[in-house]
Amino acid sequence: MSGTPITAIIPCKDELPNIEACLDSLRAIVDEIIIAESGSTDGTLEFVRSLPDCRVIEREYVNPSDFKNWAIPHASHEWILLLDADERVSTELAQEITDLKQSILSETALSAYWIGRQNYFLGRRVRYSGWQNDGVVRLFRRECRYEKVQVHEEIDMSEIKVGRLKNCLIHHTYRSFAHYFDKMQRYTTWGAQEAHARGRRGTVADLVLRPPMRFFRHYVLKLGFLDGLTGYILATLTGFSVLLKYLKLWEIGVTDSRVSEQSSLPHKERSKAA
Repeated sequence: MSGTPITAIIPCKDELPNIEACLDSLRAIVDEIIIAESGSTDGTLEFVRSLPDCRVIEREYVNPSDFKNWAIPHASHEWILLLDADERVSTELAQEITDLKQSILSETALSAYWIGRQNYFLGRRVRYSGWQNDGVVRLFRRECRYEKVQVHEEIDMSEIKVGRLKNCLIHHTYRSFAHYFDKMQRYTTWGAQEAHARGRRGTVADLVLRPPMRFFRHYVLKLGFLDGLTGYILATLTGFSVLLKYLKLWEIGVTDSRVSEQSSLPHKERSKAA
């Protein structure tokens, strides 16, 4: 394949419904495909291992940034296109990246590119609801790394120059409500743990005010009502995820207080309390 070579990296776990379409969308524009597997049990691992143009690497999943930072050095080429399995390279984006490969990537002073996303929820296009300006850094040089955070990870852009591509990825976010709630459980736990590590504690005000404020922000301020029923559902789910995060943060604080109280008791009293 001519031009500056690109390695595609796809972090993957239980993505059998998505992985083939993702691969089909990017094969024509990349020179190497790495599947970063983290313990699929739905047949995904067996499927990607059967593909002659995919190299599979495996490791336990800790959190998104940790896993992606582990996978990046496995790339053979300087430029990386990192996609989630539920993302697709649109025809227009594929042509834009092909054009970049022919001349620009070999000469540019940029280290990474933002790519916008056209989002779908349960198969329905989401045009508003706070998703209208969604974008991610997904085309970048191999020396780039993700910020060391547990949720909402993004490439560390503190010392690099970043451009923006004109065309979008197509993002099929959730296949079902079960899929949504499974991911919400993980992300709210990570979010609570991260907030606790920064010294935050869950308060009554957080539990009472933050969920409805988040609903109002997405449904009204971010024009979610223009997405119809889908916008209402998304705003409701987002508000609930905020509630769950702060409930978990409050729970961590209660548990820490109980442990602290136990440790401050004399040995005999600790034994009775236990």
